[in-house]
Amino acid sequence: MKDKRILYVSSEVIPYLPETELSSTAFNVAKYAHSKGVQTRIFMPRFGVINERRHQLHEVIRLSGMNLIINDMDMPLIIKVASIPKERMQVYFIDNDEYFKRKAIYTDEDDQLFKDNDERMIFFAKGVVETVKKLNWAPDVIHVHGWMASLLPMYLKEFYREEPLFNESKIVTSLYSNEFSGKLNEDLINKVRFDKIKSDSIIHLENPTQENILKNAVLNSDAIIKGSAEYSEEFEQFLASNDVITLDHQPEEYLTEAYLDFYKQNVLELQDS
Repeated sequence: MKDKRILYVSSEVIPYLPETELSSTAFNVAKYAHSKGVQTRIFMPRFGVINERRHQLHEVIRLSGMNLIINDMDMPLIIKVASIPKERMQVYFIDNDEYFKRKAIYTDEDDQLFKDNDERMIFFAKGVVETVKKLNWAPDVIHVHGWMASLLPMYLKEFYREEPLFNESKIVTSLYSNEFSGKLNEDLINKVRFDKIKSDSIIHLENPTQENILKNAVLNSDAIIKGSAEYSEEFEQFLASNDVITLDHQPEEYLTEAYLDFYKQNVLELQDS
C-alpha cells in the first residue's frame, strides 16, 4: 500500500468535532494508513462549531473562488486547510457561509434537522470533487464516512463519470447506523435530478431517510464496510441482496489494520466492469 493514494471524505473527524464512532474511525483509519506510507488527504465540512483559531484553519486562495451550482443557484466554494498536530496529515474543509457558518452541525436548537441538509450534502459532494480536481490528485481509493458525505459515490459515478482523474478510483463507503431519525427535505431527489442524474440510480432518494440515503450510497460504491455493529433487519436484507464486496464490522483494536488489508486484498483488486 505504500505510495498508494487514499482520499478520506467524512462528515466528522476528530479533533475538529467531538469523538463519536464515526469521527474517531475516520481519523484513526486515515492516521494508520498515513503511518504505513500511504498518501492521504482528508476532507470534511467546515461546520461553524469548529474553532478556526484553535485548529489553525486558513483559507487556500488558489483553491477557493469557484461557484457550485446547487438547484440552479450559484453558491461560492471556500476551501480551508489545517494540519492535524503531530501527524503531518492535511485536512481540507469545504466551506460556504450560507450552508456551514451556523453554530450547529445537523440540527437546530429544537433538535430538528436543518431544512437545507439536502443542499449541504450536494454542495459537500461537489465541493470535494472540484477541489481534488484543482489539486490534480488522483486517488486510488476514495473512502466515504457518514451520511453527510454519502451522495459522493453517486456524484462520482454519474455526474462526474467523464472526469478522467477518477477513472481508476475505487469507492468504499462505511455505513453507520442511527445517525439521524426522520427524513431530510423531500425535494432532495428533485435537486439531484437538476444535475441530470438518471432516475434509476436515485430511486431510494424519493423517501430520504437515513437508511435510504445509505442504500443509494451502497448502489454506487465498489465496496462497503459495516462501520456499526447493528442495522435494522430490513437494511441487512438489502445489503445481502446486493452483490457488493463487504467488510463486516471490526472490533476497535483490529479496525485500522483490517481496513488497510481490505483496501489491499479486496478493493484494489477489483476490475472495472
